[in-house]
Amino acid sequence: MTKITAAITAVGKYVPEYVLTNKELESYVETNDEWITSRTGIKERRILKGEGLGTSFMAIKASEDLIKKSNIDPKEIDLVIVATATPDLPIASTAAYVATEIGATNAFGYDLQAACSSFLYGMSTASAYIASGRYKKVLLIGADKMSSIIDYSDRATCIIFGDGAGAVLFEPNNEGLGLQDEYLRSDGIGRDFLRIEAGGSQMPTTAETVANKKHFVYQEGKTVFKYAVSNMADVAEKMLTRNNLTEPDIQWLVAHQANKRIIEATAKRVGVPAEKVMINIHKYGNTTSATLPLLLADYESQLKKGDNLIFAAFGGGFTWGAAYLKWGYNS
Repeated sequence: MTKITAAITAVGKYVPEYVLTNKELESYVETNDEWITSRTGIKERRILKGEGLGTSFMAIKASEDLIKKSNIDPKEIDLVIVATATPDLPIASTAAYVATEIGATNAFGYDLQAACSSFLYGMSTASAYIASGRYKKVLLIGADKMSSIIDYSDRATCIIFGDGAGAVLFEPNNEGLGLQDEYLRSDGIGRDFLRIEAGGSQMPTTAETVANKKHFVYQEGKTVFKYAVSNMADVAEKMLTRNNLTEPDIQWLVAHQANKRIIEATAKRVGVPAEKVMINIHKYGNTTSATLPLLLADYESQLKKGDNLIFAAFGGGFTWGAAYLKWGYNS
């Protein structure tokens, strides 16, 4: 019996129209374009404007883009997973709402939260559902409205993050394409260095927590950078080693867009040259759960059926991991 693998068969994306440039950030905090670019590689990021517009708005737009491009019937979708750190509501699944709004009325849906590793973890989850044989079409969306949880007077975070969404469709494959291997890790020590302190069950919302800005992202940058560089590089290298892959075998490195220096360090560790590294951090900044699918959408025209892709991500918590995927189609 032929083994069922889970292949990506379509992609879609959405980024907001509003562009927040490094120049504009100079009016918010003490910084400048050269300082931001040299340390992060970011030139601008997109910000979702509009009353009442949350993560679901972007997730729906990215899904609609995918549906339009692939010409699939939303009613054929079995499952919708929204990988996000910024759900619309603390209670009530963003994915359930997205599924209904895009017409995926036969699907069930839920959210998956693993910070910047959310989409990578979602790839594992979506693939497992497909490989089980019970489901034929799983829509995985990575979307985050990071501007909703950023303090724009905090230079350590406001220069980094942006808003956006990307979506991919996983379907069964009998040609050996799709997800080949994965290595996912976590370490609870990370909650001390990258977190939102209030708003959860440990520290419920009060007037005091709001006044003290405890509902915004806090990051101890140097510590997070150190962990991210070593761990992303380690797991990416592990993917190559245990699958007997060398640089010529790899067509693309698809790394989480947190910081250009982290991306370059990961590429150097696995010996992948710059021309094989997907990068769009200069345009969008760190969109958290959306970075990996946005890369796939931006590079879709350059991807060829059978291409070997190595994914790597690192996020708060800490969460991190890598995956090896064979691309499923020619665009």
